Amino acid sequence: MTRTHFLWMVAAIFCISCGGEREGMQTHSLIIATATPGGTYYPVGVALGTTITQKLQPKIVVSAINSAGSGENIQMLLNREAHLAILQGLYGAMAYRGQGTYQGQPVREIRSIAMLWENVEHFVLRASDAKTGAIDDLKNLGHKYAIGKRGSGTEGATRSILAALGISPDEDFTAEYLGYSPSAQAMIDGRIAGATLSAGPPVAAVTQVFAQLGADAVSVLAFGDDHLDAIQKSFPVWTRYTIPANTYPGQSNAIETIAQPNFLACRADLPADVIYEITKTIYENLTEIQNIHKATLAMSIEKATSSLSVPLHAGAARYYREMGVDIPPSIVGE
Repeated sequence: MTRTHFLWMVAAIFCISCGGEREGMQTHSLIIATATPGGTYYPVGVALGTTITQKLQPKIVVSAINSAGSGENIQMLLNREAHLAILQGLYGAMAYRGQGTYQGQPVREIRSIAMLWENVEHFVLRASDAKTGAIDDLKNLGHKYAIGKRGSGTEGATRSILAALGISPDEDFTAEYLGYSPSAQAMIDGRIAGATLSAGPPVAAVTQVFAQLGADAVSVLAFGDDHLDAIQKSFPVWTRYTIPANTYPGQSNAIETIAQPNFLACRADLPADVIYEITKTIYENLTEIQNIHKATLAMSIEKATSSLSVPLHAGAARYYREMGVDIPPSIVGE
């Protein structure tokens, strides 16, 4: 089923649900936009949607769909093609503040629900092209390198990171626009030298590359403190992150990289009671969600409001206040 057909189907369900409301049965059929299969957004979105639906149906039903990632997800929220979305912290900050990609065009129709997990940067390169093993190896690479699908959060984050380091996707290598699974397959087939495959470890596409090519043939490029300092000057959303040894097949050493937060966002005009129920359900069933995907092991009620750059939805804020969670003044909803 194509996404277009799926959206038409959900729209039809929503219309039926509206009719149910007039008869006293309030039903909300919601779509959560994720990213391409092979990363972390999609399986986590499915985990969230499945758990919420199991606990709250028929009142609330949440269905996950794939997309190009954060950039498209924001547009889908604006177009009312999605009600919820998983977003990079970078894209949330740029959109709400009207900076970077959204310079002069702030997106004020979005709100945050919860910090999910850290989006860990995996700049994967063939070992034969990794002269130093650091991100600087992309300078003057001269080969094809995938930076994510067009309009994706991966593309935006990759360009932001590299720009801060003086590396140009348009000059230092030939940019390819592929999703995670196609990128992994292109590396295995020898059609590209590497790809940005950023997500919560373990990333399925990175696991596939290590398993198929062997650890000796693959390098996840490292970021030093000087790299992080330069990147932070552009957008202070990244922090140090260490990928433990043995996260990927044959990976014997830890990898020093960087990460930014991913968060669950929604349209600002969704009813407060709906977002309250969704937030409550997520944290009351967190163990169940964590059993579906390891990336969500980073989630906890204590960290629910940390690192958020978009104001909280009133429904989420209500739940956090009930639970005694600190809400930073910077994200108190408007």
